Amino acid sequence: MAIVVSDQVMRATTQCDKNSACLQGDGKPICTVEHFFGKDLLFVKCPNGLRCPYKKAFGFGHRCTCPTRLELYKKHGI
Repeated sequence: MAIVVSDQVMRATTQCDKNSACLQGDGKPICTVEHFFGKDLLFVKCPNGLRCPYKKAFGFGHRCTCPTRLELYKKHGI
């Protein structure tokens, strides 16, 4: 299965400092989805110490605001 993210979403992902790592290698995103709510509320589990401008502390977990990560989950379930 080819992993495809729209050009519009790629252009919106302006703060990625990981060189779009979620789209490379074995096709597995860096952070795994723990919960998804509504249209765009994505909670993730990331490797310890991972710094990402899209990872936002929320309660005891982290919310992901990355447009690319959201589309990967919604379109491909990863």
